[in-house]
Amino acid sequence: MSFTSNDTKQIASKGLTLKAVEAQIALFKSGIPFANIAQAATVGNGIAALDDELTDDLATYFESKKNKLQLLKFVPASGAATRMFKFLFQFVKEFDPEKESVNAYINKNKLKEMALFLVGLEKFPFYKEVLTVLNQNGVVFNTLSTSQKAWHFANAMLDEKYLDFGNSPKGLLPFHTYKNDYISTAFEEHLYEAALYASNNNTAKLHFTISERFKDKFDEEFKRIEEHVEKNTGIAFDISFSYQHESTDTIAVTLKDKPFREADGSLLFRPSGHGALLKNLNDLNADIIFVKNIDNVVVKQYKDEVAKYKKALAGMLLKLQAQTFHFLRELDKETITEAELTTIGEFLTRELSVEISMEFEKYSDKYKKQYLHDKLNRPIRVCGMVKNEGEPGGGPFWVKDQSWNQSLQIVESAQIDAKNKVQKDILKNATHFNPVDLVCGVKNYKGEKFDLENFVDHKTAFITMKTKVGKDLKALELPGLWNGSMAYWNTLFVEVPIITFNPVKTVNDLLKAPHQIKD
Repeated sequence: MSFTSNDTKQIASKGLTLKAVEAQIALFKSGIPFANIAQAATVGNGIAALDDELTDDLATYFESKKNKLQLLKFVPASGAATRMFKFLFQFVKEFDPEKESVNAYINKNKLKEMALFLVGLEKFPFYKEVLTVLNQNGVVFNTLSTSQKAWHFANAMLDEKYLDFGNSPKGLLPFHTYKNDYISTAFEEHLYEAALYASNNNTAKLHFTISERFKDKFDEEFKRIEEHVEKNTGIAFDISFSYQHESTDTIAVTLKDKPFREADGSLLFRPSGHGALLKNLNDLNADIIFVKNIDNVVVKQYKDEVAKYKKALAGMLLKLQAQTFHFLRELDKETITEAELTTIGEFLTRELSVEISMEFEKYSDKYKKQYLHDKLNRPIRVCGMVKNEGEPGGGPFWVKDQSWNQSLQIVESAQIDAKNKVQKDILKNATHFNPVDLVCGVKNYKGEKFDLENFVDHKTAFITMKTKVGKDLKALELPGLWNGSMAYWNTLFVEVPIITFNPVKTVNDLLKAPHQIKD
């Protein structure tokens, strides 16, 4: 692959190397193998179950330990909310209230989402704000026909001259309405949650990954709510932000795997998905890091229930760490008995679902120690899993690697070969879903931070089809943050109730019970 001097300058300016870009192009040419899922993880077979007593015990254990720990909540919040309003963008573009009724349009286009949106209009947290904007621009809402109301309301939400919700960060959109018409954002709700489970010594630390262009808006929102939230929680908040590193961008190629060039001849690089955030996570220093998406929040009346399970997952992590660290210290000693080596192997298999090599018994004692040490001395993640209710996205599976070793992984549906009947059937019969509900231990038994870049399976990247100025291209996404980027972590999957998973993927999700205050 030949690059011009301008190309190499452009590559260097992004913090990339020629070697890295050539490796990306090689991936396009060779293709990326699908994940080889052996079976879905289920309760009792890769997913642990919690009863009420165990949940309370684990949460209490975490509470007893947390004041001596550095806690942090990590919230991916980078993108604009465009996809949240996809059907409304279509409606505003296509619908003409002077030519047909809104009901005729909905029926013609089978837009059930639009019908639900209009039925729930007054329940949305931005209802009064939209009416105010319309009134300020000379549109008297109550004088309009039903069809005119629908179009003007949606247009005021989305038009750049008005509220411009579709180009706003999801974390700063109105999410919930409380007494006296107080409106909260997802950003604010994460602070309230953090006060319940990610705080100690009267302080909660949160880190949000955002688009740099929204930094001022997030700063303004924190200034607006800081005093109010701190007064209500008794907690001080230490908020930090970071952006997706340019060095994680990946080169785009043509359908013939040649570098895709802009009209001016420069190379086209694209953001590489949420896997790019591993660098952001790796830069943080904490003993326990809670990971949760920006849109997965609830109104205050459900927060204690959500927090209880977060604390239980953290308690489980601490217990696993304590046992893991004990065994690692034992392995560091000069002598260790055969029985102790067997006990450690059984712990790895039973508690962490790690396959021990069939050849293990043939190893020398010295190599047995090295082998077990390597398997144990890794970051640990405890992942909440909810029962699958048809949500798109990843789930927990037993996955075979190229050496046919099995491990527990979160796998996205795009990683699975839909043309392979066996793989498709395994996917179809999966019982649980990944809600991005993680508690992570990123330090080793000596208190040193792991370099998380050392535990990535680079063969779990994604190749996707995109377009630029009407031309087809292929784009590369890095291994997902909680998928391939954590492939070589030690992993525990735990079933948690559906109340812990309440994402707002479309605007109509705001009408669901966990986002509405009961009268």
